[in-house]
This record gives sequence, C-alpha cells and structure tokens, in this order.
Amino acid sequence: VTWRNRTLHIIGLNIDPDYAPLTNGLAAIRAGRHQRADGMAASLDKFGIEGSLEGAYKFAKQGIIGRTHFAQFLIEKGLANDMRGVFKKYLVKGKPGYFEHHWADLEDAVSWITMSGGVAVIAHPGRYDLGRINMLLLLERFRNLGGTAIEVVTGSHTPAQYQQFARLSKLFGLQASLGSDYHGPSLSYMEMGRLPDLPSGCVPVWQHWPEVAGILSEPH
Repeated sequence: VTWRNRTLHIIGLNIDPDYAPLTNGLAAIRAGRHQRADGMAASLDKFGIEGSLEGAYKFAKQGIIGRTHFAQFLIEKGLANDMRGVFKKYLVKGKPGYFEHHWADLEDAVSWITMSGGVAVIAHPGRYDLGRINMLLLLERFRNLGGTAIEVVTGSHTPAQYQQFARLSKLFGLQASLGSDYHGPSLSYMEMGRLPDLPSGCVPVWQHWPEVAGILSEPH
C-alpha cells in the first residue's frame, strides 16, 4: 500500500480468496507491479545496468514481478553479494532502480482484508524508516481502520526491534505476529524456522484460531 508517500506491506490472514473487492484490488496491484517493473528497469538502464527487466522476469516464476526478482538479477550479475547488499545500493529511494509508484490506499487494503473475513497485519514495520511520530500515527490509523496486528518478530528486525514493537503492540492494543519474510535460500534475512518466539506478554494473532488450538492441545 501507499501511505503518506511511503510504501508499506499489509498481510491478509484467513481471507476469503473469492471476495470480489479483494480479488479486484489484488488484480490492480498485480498490474501496478508490471508498470513499476518497467520503471525500475528504465532506471537501471540509465546507470548502465541493462537487461534487468528480462532478467527479473526470469526469476518471477508465476509472472508476479517484484523487487526481489530484480535483486536476484543484480546478485546474479555480481553487483551485490546478497539481499542486504542489493538494498544498500539499489532499488530504494535515491538509488538506481527505484521507481515511484502509488499502490493501493491503506484504507482500501485493510477494508478488502477485513470485509472478506480476514485479519490485517502490518508486515516488518521496522523496515519503513518512518520515524517515531509517523510510526505512532500509522499504528493509530491502522487500528482505527480495523487493522488487527503487527509483525513483532520478523527476519528483518533486530532483537531490539522485537522489544520495540512488542511494546507498541501493547500500547495500541494490537496483536503480535511473527514471520521470516522468507523468499528462498540465500534470498532472505533469516531462514524459515530460525525465528525466536514472540516476546513475553505479546498476544499472538493466532491465539483463537481453531487449527492452531488443535495443534497446541496435542501431546508432545
């Protein structure tokens, strides 16, 4: 989504995939991805990095193109060693490969998710470099729109950020989620299954899900 000229990622859990406003909104986002990919490739061309569009689509197995696929292309070309290296030098604001694009509005995305019966979660909030005031404003707005949770523990957060967002989740009455943001071997900040547990006192977003309750009640 786009919020205050910044790009944020909103996760939808337990959605109804057949809910028409959600499927239509996602179709528009996918179309926007192709538009952004063209702009990113043109930006890289200006810096002498040619063939990025075709190279990125080679990694986009299902045709849904994103920055990760451009990052894989840049790693393959030897222009960065890993994902962290890519996003220090490329594809972010002020760097080669960045392209300004307006995604769905926060209000629309949260509505699509919640009206489909799903749960809206802010992904990896520590990556957005919003500053303290904008972060507080975002969490307040998100909660007021019907957002449910934030990712507290994620592959791109530091241990200090685990604690920071645990405190913010409690402050705003938001549940806590956890996710690796795994994109494949050597393409992610952390491998699947390597994340620590949520900090003490967090309310897990999955606490009342029947399928999880069944797993937790099984003898080990």
